[in-house]
Amino acid sequence: QDPYYRFNDMMYRWISLDNWTYSRTFKTPFDIRKWQKVNLVFEGVDTVAQILMNNITLGRTDNMFNRYSFEITSVIKEVNFVEVRFLSAVSYAAEQSRCHKAYSIPPACPPPVQKGECHANFIRKEQCSFSWDWGPSFPTQGIWKDVRIEAYNHYRLIYFSLTSYFVKSAQQWRLEIESIFDVVSSKPIAGLVTVNIPKLQTQQAFSVKLQPGEGSIVLLVNINKVRSSTVEAWWPSGHGKQTGYNMTTTFIMEEGYQIEKFSKAYFRTVELVQEPIPGSPGLSFYFRINGRPIFIKGSNWIPADSFQDRVTYDTLWRLLKSAADANMNALRVWGGGVYEQDEFYDICDELGIMIWQDFMFACALYPSDQNYLESVRAEVSHQIRRLKSHPSIIIWSGNNENEAAIASNWFSIPYADREVYIKDYVMLYVKNIREIVLTEDKSRPFIASSPTNGLESVKEGWLSQNPYDTHYGDTHFYDYYSDCWNWTVYPKTRFASEYGFQSWPSFSTIEKVSSAEDWSYTSNFSLHRQHHENGNDQMLQQIGHHFKLPQSTDPVKKFKDTIYLTQVMQAQCIKTETEFYRFGQSEIIEGEGHTMGALYWQLNDIWQAPSWASLEYGGKWKLLHYFAQNFFALLLPVAYEDKGVFYIYGVSDLHEDHRLTLRVVVHSWSSLEPVCTFAKDNVLVKSQSAVPIYKESMNDLLERCRNCTRKSCVITFCLVGQHGLQSPTNHHFLSSLKDAVGLEKTQLSASVSQQDDIYIFVLQTTTIAPFVSLDVGSIKGRFSDNGFLMTEKKKVVVFYPWEPTSVEELEESLTLTSLVDVI
Repeated sequence: QDPYYRFNDMMYRWISLDNWTYSRTFKTPFDIRKWQKVNLVFEGVDTVAQILMNNITLGRTDNMFNRYSFEITSVIKEVNFVEVRFLSAVSYAAEQSRCHKAYSIPPACPPPVQKGECHANFIRKEQCSFSWDWGPSFPTQGIWKDVRIEAYNHYRLIYFSLTSYFVKSAQQWRLEIESIFDVVSSKPIAGLVTVNIPKLQTQQAFSVKLQPGEGSIVLLVNINKVRSSTVEAWWPSGHGKQTGYNMTTTFIMEEGYQIEKFSKAYFRTVELVQEPIPGSPGLSFYFRINGRPIFIKGSNWIPADSFQDRVTYDTLWRLLKSAADANMNALRVWGGGVYEQDEFYDICDELGIMIWQDFMFACALYPSDQNYLESVRAEVSHQIRRLKSHPSIIIWSGNNENEAAIASNWFSIPYADREVYIKDYVMLYVKNIREIVLTEDKSRPFIASSPTNGLESVKEGWLSQNPYDTHYGDTHFYDYYSDCWNWTVYPKTRFASEYGFQSWPSFSTIEKVSSAEDWSYTSNFSLHRQHHENGNDQMLQQIGHHFKLPQSTDPVKKFKDTIYLTQVMQAQCIKTETEFYRFGQSEIIEGEGHTMGALYWQLNDIWQAPSWASLEYGGKWKLLHYFAQNFFALLLPVAYEDKGVFYIYGVSDLHEDHRLTLRVVVHSWSSLEPVCTFAKDNVLVKSQSAVPIYKESMNDLLERCRNCTRKSCVITFCLVGQHGLQSPTNHHFLSSLKDAVGLEKTQLSASVSQQDDIYIFVLQTTTIAPFVSLDVGSIKGRFSDNGFLMTEKKKVVVFYPWEPTSVEELEESLTLTSLVDVI
């Protein structure tokens, strides 16, 4: 059965506890005698295996993130038998932990609620494959990337990468091209390398000498001086184009083949700025791309499936395009998953999505014995060489939360023993990983952990006392118990790299892996799928702050209503928190502020379960993802209240200042006719900043609007400019919706029509409808807007299908829900 169906993660546990062997017989498709060297190359082996060919052991593997190459020149025949004998990752990890006798390396096991396996930190394998608080335990064994045979004479190109630099003194772009070769012959091979970038009228030739064995040559290409000023840089989405230039590199050596390498050259610079801020202790923490400060907007990426071979190009494209469509310009590839496939970074290059790339260490302490470090060093070198040409990658980060784990003593380590673990920490992330990063890639910044205090952590010996300090570096922040509409609970941090709330995926997503008896919020299935302690209760509690809980006597309706409310709650919570981070980018209050990044946890799902994701397994948008499209908009008015005063800020990622009109509309819940509207003209919204544009005592505002009360009215507002420039319409609730007075049952209806490749939904309502949700079940696609507050009789929403569908199919599948349908 589908491993994700119902309780199969438990039923199929035996698979990962067994040892599996993959074998086959093959004919060699070339004449062996003609080649000096023949290799068997594995791009990825998951994880612990012995490799044999014709009953001769070629070697062993112990790292999922490494590339392995075995010489088979003297082993290969015309007909061959090849075997990969795997060891259970679970038993290997347990054995490694047992052998580490000097001291224990926590955590031993995940919390019971995760139903996972132990000692993931003792194996260089996707850490979340032993379970996580949003994912199942499926410790796979197999050949997870390509495997091939290479035969060559004289020499072979193993790695080829290029990075760009802007030389300020010469006002000129420079490319650094690194080529790593394996040279078979016993004496050096001389030759000529030519680099040609036609569009930049740049052509350079270099005489080179390749030494025997494995070695690298580095070529520095200066871009034609005249052309350097017209080079189009690579920009993040929303800030410019993602221009790349076709480049041909030709190797003509005196022996062996001519090699022609076609690649794209991208030009962009990145700096992580950590400088004193006037009026604030500590240091800034923001990214400058091509000399321009950029507010980082986006989310965190986890593996898209427990079974990596199911993650196709289309899977990646749909998820990453959905991120870009929600106005994100960045994602953090989180350290408990995998270094993503080449296509992932290709798509990010194309879409302008910046990548914060963790190395694969998360929420644990790790060994630092020689064998382990050697394996990690090979992994890090390989991954940097493979990935460093991508302009989308803007930073390397050593690990996820491991500095915090030691600083906050997550694992209750006695004070006397701390030094041992600190020494291991510095050994792994600083003396090994950082050293390799500095050698292999000087083109982008490195930080040792996230959250970290950046330069302050370095000053404190790489382990700060409080990595969550808002005056330095980045922070992770989670609080499920406080009221999430109350912005004062959020940290006024320099950079929010993780924060979030859970919700349930749509019923149509859950339905695929469950049966009718599972369809209740308290079923065994619902508990089994929740891997975060008290997660289901925390959601109900957070909903309870502002909404009435579903009371339907029909159990399936009650389940669907609860799912809907978890998504409404999640969307509204993360909207409030993200807007707080965005409006704090330009000010310092009591020494805190200048927030320059908001990456919520998390973008995507690994299976069908409650989680922090905004995209469900399969790619369907939760309400949060529709909200993200608005709260990450290039231009956005944001409202909040402080001590009885109502403020609106104009938040802009645009590169120019704009004079705009702020329109504010106040409605009473009981009528589609506004109670009052007012416009403020000539409002200055500054480029790439957040400025206050409106301020009034809330009591005055309510009185002006025909005695609105907090419970009877709601405020909506937007910014409008010339040439079609317009922000999304934002809303500000004056009370909990469970206390709202005048909300009435509405007659929501929709008509559907087709227009070319898209479908038009015309919605009509008889009264104000909060959180209107359109759901077309398992028809793949997304709407232009969803989960909105409907304050007008009619609204047009577009459906963009991802696969062929029809008006009839859409009409049949459509469910319309608003908050009043739940009460």
